Amino acid sequence: MVKRWLITGGCGFIGRNLVANLVAEGGHIIRIIDNLSVGAKEGLTQVCAFKEVHSNNLSTFLPTHSSDSVELIVGDIMDAGLAIKACEGFDAVVHLAAHTGVAPSVDNPRLDCRTNVLGTLNYLEAARHCKVPRFIFASSGAPLGEVELPIHEELAPHPVSPYGASKLAGEGYCSAYYRTYGVETVCLRFGNAYGPLSGHKNSVVAKFIKQALRGETLEIYGDGDQTRDFIHSDDLIDAILKSSVKEVAGETFQIATNKEHTVNELVALLRMEFDRSLDLPVRMRHGDSRQEDVKRNYSDNTKARDQLAWRPSFSLRTGLKQTIDWFNRHR
Repeated sequence: MVKRWLITGGCGFIGRNLVANLVAEGGHIIRIIDNLSVGAKEGLTQVCAFKEVHSNNLSTFLPTHSSDSVELIVGDIMDAGLAIKACEGFDAVVHLAAHTGVAPSVDNPRLDCRTNVLGTLNYLEAARHCKVPRFIFASSGAPLGEVELPIHEELAPHPVSPYGASKLAGEGYCSAYYRTYGVETVCLRFGNAYGPLSGHKNSVVAKFIKQALRGETLEIYGDGDQTRDFIHSDDLIDAILKSSVKEVAGETFQIATNKEHTVNELVALLRMEFDRSLDLPVRMRHGDSRQEDVKRNYSDNTKARDQLAWRPSFSLRTGLKQTIDWFNRHR
């Protein structure tokens, strides 16, 4: 059975990993919407062959037989008209495009709101209009803010950053569109993602690996005792695929490892692996802490295990080794 996927932000880190998985599996038709503000066409060529199509020619796509077709439309999720044209005839929308990160949201909260709230609304409205069976929304633990750990789906949210607030609004609209219009939404709160194909990312794992390979000193914000739940991209993709077929409409899931690692522990594992595999020393120093950062963060993934039949497969040490190998091959 052909599965037609519309992926916003498909040239980004998680998007390209998802596309690579679907192409390897075969039998899928994939349409990507991306404004290339973060990802790039060159990055997409690392995982698949694709054709770029102008929005005026969208009606000529949608083959009716099984094929490995990947289509790229360079466009912005703020374009509501494009959203409706792009969604017609698709089986699932995976909404990954976003203004990501705590620090950028603090610098420009208005842009964060427009992109993450109105951009999400545009594709929910398109999914409703085009009767798309499933809508998968990429969220994070940021909507919860400072709460008693571990994070779980029943906690009341108290976002600390504008990014957390905008993602919470996206989750709220997903809930409303399911309960009001019957759009089968699923919200996935990703942990701190890392893995191959993250060369353009500036998240902590990718940033530290790139700095270490360049011989630069790693700067740890504050004392380094802040904790995160680091999850490998392959495990995230598995959660997306499972949430596209399970009977879980209207639900929200924590997609994380249920393991808490400090930034200091992360750096220690990186230093050990760089020394073992590359014979490369890693230097570090402690800088100022960031007020907008939560001190501790990890998630209870029981609900995802029970309802999605999903569980993470990568330990942090194994995942970091694979990720360092990828960065070293592609630097």
